[in-house]
Amino acid sequence: MSEKKSSVAKPRKSLSLLRSGVLVSLCTFLSRILGLVRDASLAYVLGASGSADAFYVAFKIPNFFRRLFAEGAFAQAFVPVLSDYRVNEGREEVRALVSAVSGSLALVLLFITIIFMVCAPWVVYVFAPGFTGNAEQSALASELLVITFPYLLFISLTALAGGILNAHGEYAVPAITPIFLNVSLIVATVYFARSAVQAETAIAWGVFFAGIIQLVFQVPFLARLKLLPMPTLGFRHPGVRRILFLMGPALFGVSVGQINLLLDTVLASFLQTGSITWLYLSDRLYELPLGIFAIAISTVILPSLSRSFAGGESSGFSDTLDWALRILLLIAIPSSLALFMLAEPLIATIFYRGELTVNDVSMAAQSLQAYSLGLVFMMLIKVLAPGYYARQDTKTPVRIGIIAMVSNMVLNLILVWPLGHVGLALATSLSAGLNAFLLWRGLCKKGHHVFSSQWKHLLRILMSATVVLGLCLYFFLQQGWQWTQMSDLYRVGYMLLIVFSGVFVYVLTAIIAGLRPSILKH
Repeated sequence: MSEKKSSVAKPRKSLSLLRSGVLVSLCTFLSRILGLVRDASLAYVLGASGSADAFYVAFKIPNFFRRLFAEGAFAQAFVPVLSDYRVNEGREEVRALVSAVSGSLALVLLFITIIFMVCAPWVVYVFAPGFTGNAEQSALASELLVITFPYLLFISLTALAGGILNAHGEYAVPAITPIFLNVSLIVATVYFARSAVQAETAIAWGVFFAGIIQLVFQVPFLARLKLLPMPTLGFRHPGVRRILFLMGPALFGVSVGQINLLLDTVLASFLQTGSITWLYLSDRLYELPLGIFAIAISTVILPSLSRSFAGGESSGFSDTLDWALRILLLIAIPSSLALFMLAEPLIATIFYRGELTVNDVSMAAQSLQAYSLGLVFMMLIKVLAPGYYARQDTKTPVRIGIIAMVSNMVLNLILVWPLGHVGLALATSLSAGLNAFLLWRGLCKKGHHVFSSQWKHLLRILMSATVVLGLCLYFFLQQGWQWTQMSDLYRVGYMLLIVFSGVFVYVLTAIIAGLRPSILKH
């Protein structure tokens, strides 16, 4: 009887994870599409000028810490501990943990925010030392950072709320929340920036208010779960101490990619004007499949892996991880190929208007191609890292993260001089490959991931479908379309034709090659 129950539970669990993953992906897709509209609006108003570089630095700094703390180390430490409390402790203990964490986190973040606002000129010097040769640009970046940095406080508390909701199976609300950042920036860019004395300042205030709106949006959903925090100082709470213990190493392990991107910004500040903007625009497209698919899958499997570990289900742990890797590769490999082949058409379609020039399109496309070479590895990192953090193992990812980060720094210094901003993107891709390989090897060595029998069949399907997709894209690129000479309407129309044709051909070929629902199950 127990065996029958187990055999039925696995498909149901797989189906539940798949549904949750699709839900998060759809919500994230909507957010990312609005994000592209946001970035297109920013490119139209700001172009690739020195003031644009100043704004992107001021925007990147709080976003770097957001990903490092809120969505990085904090999320990877908080969700496993909260899941453990849900499995092994009572509901009152869960409420006490949530209140202690919220109060402690808010106090620490408030202190950090005040320090960084007071020290804004020095912070800009650290993150963009190349600005020191331009006093006006450096001063503008500092002024903008004072406005944008409080976003870290609000968005980190939003991430806390999202972690609580995710741990309780409520994935849609945290996935929808980032939409408000994009909407706020679009409104600030389209309506307020044009009439402002400085467009960059109006847009920076859009960042500030976006943080407040995102936090307020999640409050009713926490109240419905009866888990609305009553913040208390709880640094001595055992759960908080466990989270802090796990967070320290996780700062490196889960956020190496963000540290590498920040190092790119530092070095790019010494390159020709526009380099930071070119990297930003290409990074936005590179982040699109990463956010829609990899982060969505990572978000869904972390609570499941944490519960499997807390319940001692080693086979369930491996099955969930294996399922995530199969789903991921079906999406990551064609996405990487498409970004590489369609780099310039994509940049032109989304960003080429207003102050952006033909040269800007070409430069951003080159760095996008370099980023696309590491897309598969970056997506794998997002899925492999939870395999360690769900087990509350932060030491191994730290060691691997340090190796990858040092490798990225060395590769940056080697490649930046001959290749400029493209070399920075290429170094990020190469170090991501090393990071992903070491994470995967560690999980396999410890028996936390065992390949299922589906892999041989899956690889044959992937190879066939990817080759046909490449031929399809090559056919469209040979039609001689001049993307920067088309009107917006024609560019969008042709790009939609290519995208839908590519997706159709890839899926059809995969089905003909043998892709079946059984491959998408545990």
